[in-house]
Amino acid sequence: MNKYFLIVIVLAFIPLNSLSYETDQFNNRLEIIADSTELLNGQVNIAISEAIADWQGSRKDKHVVNRIYHSIGGHHWVDKLERWAMESPDIERLSTPRHDSIYAGLPFWVTRAAGLFGVGPTIKVNGVLIGSDKLGHFLSQGRKYYLRYLRYEDEAKAAEQSAFTERALFGQMTTGSYSNADLISNYEGHLFYRSLFEDDIVPGKSSILHWENDGYLVQRPFDFRDHVNPYWDEALNINHFDRLLYEHMKARFKTFCEDYDTQPGMYLLEDETSLKERYSHLQLRETSELRLSQLCTAETADDDINRTPASGLQRVYVKQMPY
Repeated sequence: MNKYFLIVIVLAFIPLNSLSYETDQFNNRLEIIADSTELLNGQVNIAISEAIADWQGSRKDKHVVNRIYHSIGGHHWVDKLERWAMESPDIERLSTPRHDSIYAGLPFWVTRAAGLFGVGPTIKVNGVLIGSDKLGHFLSQGRKYYLRYLRYEDEAKAAEQSAFTERALFGQMTTGSYSNADLISNYEGHLFYRSLFEDDIVPGKSSILHWENDGYLVQRPFDFRDHVNPYWDEALNINHFDRLLYEHMKARFKTFCEDYDTQPGMYLLEDETSLKERYSHLQLRETSELRLSQLCTAETADDDINRTPASGLQRVYVKQMPY
């Protein structure tokens, strides 16, 4: 049986709530949108307050986590906070239609789920452009990571399942992409849940909640700034692509070189050493050769790549790759 036909069969039987949107922080990157940190902080802080408002009985930290998760997370394809960020008129987004995304125009057997479902919008949090899907990873996968951490009391061991998920049926197998940024947001979500009850999970900060007498008290607000950093941005912390997708994506990224030439600072990572140290146990994959700072230098840029601003695919020439 043809292996590409097998991919289609696999996709047909994957539950929708197991899939998530791919993301695209390359298209329209130079457009200015408002930072949504405070708006998103507000939603999370409401969920935390409501989770403990009517608390009765003994201390049960897992129950608090579950209440927060059911309020703004969810068991469906898109978490509630993620859906709110995708649809709220208060949130500014870089929406990328399917026909304009970095995956557009490529054969289905190459893009798989990314070509089938398109990409989610991009929002700005803590000054960083992130896919809205990262909110779902933060809340849902972060909760799973947190529960594994409680079982193993070992962050690296708890990280193994996150990495396996990215490699297997709900990751690279069905999308061709192993998302380093997904692993980062999963891990930061686990830190959020721990920071509800533990001091110094966010260095120098107390826990968000404090148990006193017969109930929980909020002693500081939650803030996405404690968790979101440039490694959430998939134009900086680029995906690892499988052999079917790699050359296609490399060629596609080069079509954004004019954007890079216009504002190279939008594509540069600062203080990456500390980020690598922070996430050294997460099984991230090295993909720095695909950054525009590498692809768009005079020494490596192909002569036959049209360096027209790539804010829309209809304005971009993509070098045809042999299939």
